Amino acid sequence: MDSELDRGELSRRNLLDLLLSGSLLSFAAAVFYPVLRYITPPPVSEVTTTSVVAAKVSEIAPNTGKVFRFGSRPGILVQTASGEWRAFSAVCTHLQCTVQYRADLEHIWCACHNGHFDLSGKNVAGPPPRPLDQFNATVKGDEVIVTLKT
Repeated sequence: MDSELDRGELSRRNLLDLLLSGSLLSFAAAVFYPVLRYITPPPVSEVTTTSVVAAKVSEIAPNTGKVFRFGSRPGILVQTASGEWRAFSAVCTHLQCTVQYRADLEHIWCACHNGHFDLSGKNVAGPPPRPLDQFNATVKGDEVIVTLKT
C-alpha cells in the first residue's frame, strides 16, 4: 500500500515548512532590500548645464555672496566690495564640502576644515590642495548669468 508521501502529495508538515520558508525569505527581503538601497548611491547624471541664472542683481549687495545650483552641483556667486561679480564652484577642493562667502574676511571659506580661498578662487590657507573651479559671471538686465569657462 502506497502512502500519501510516496505519491508526491503535499503533507501537512511539508506545507508548514514551505510557508515558514517563504515567510523567512520575505522577511529577509523586507529587511535587506531597503538597507541595500540605502548603501548604494543613486545614479547622478553629469552636469549638462553650461549656463544658469544664478541670481537677480538686486538680491546680492556688494561684499556678499550666494550659493546657487549649477546643474547637479553648487556654485557660489560673489559681488566684491568694488562691485565685480565672481562665480566659482562651491565645492571645496579638499573634501567636497560646500564653501561660503565671509564678508568679514572678504574671501571664500570652507567651514569643514578652515580652508580659505581668495576672490580669484586661489587657495590661500588651510588644507585645500588646489583652487576652486572658476565660472564666468555676466549681468544681463536684472539677472546674473553664470556660464562654464571654456
